[in-house]
Amino acid sequence: MPPYESLPYRPCAGIMVLNRDGLVFVGRRASGPEHIDPTHVWQMPQGGIDPGEDPYPAALRELHEETNIRSVERLGEMPDWLAYDIPRDIVGEAWGGKYRGQTQKWYALRFTGDDSEIDIETPGGGAHEPEFIAWRWVDMRELPDLVVPFKRDIYERVVKEFAKFAGG
Repeated sequence: MPPYESLPYRPCAGIMVLNRDGLVFVGRRASGPEHIDPTHVWQMPQGGIDPGEDPYPAALRELHEETNIRSVERLGEMPDWLAYDIPRDIVGEAWGGKYRGQTQKWYALRFTGDDSEIDIETPGGGAHEPEFIAWRWVDMRELPDLVVPFKRDIYERVVKEFAKFAGG
């Protein structure tokens, strides 16, 4: 494996889904080497951007693949890409050792559907493996405390940027 410092960042889209009450969707991760902390198992939907794919369509695709959600309207996006490093001791396990972390483009979306649309057990109509084993709506201010510590700074920045959308 190449030296940690020379590894690139994996391009990724992150999605903050807010319901009509201004609460945010979080899913409890099923597993994965990137999610090593058993007390910080919740996160917002996110996923890789395929080569040649634009970030916003990638965000919508990932949201559907993880939650089955399609009923959304776009509220905003982070002006900058945000990056985080994963701990050195799990680099070889996460993403096959090809990346040192992720660079993420974040979007805020309003969920316009009914909660019955959310399906984490057979997301994407069953075309995708489940990534979450539970989900819930939370107050935006709780987010940084729910995620693994190495993503905390990202979540704090996303919350600060998207707080204006929490009014419902």
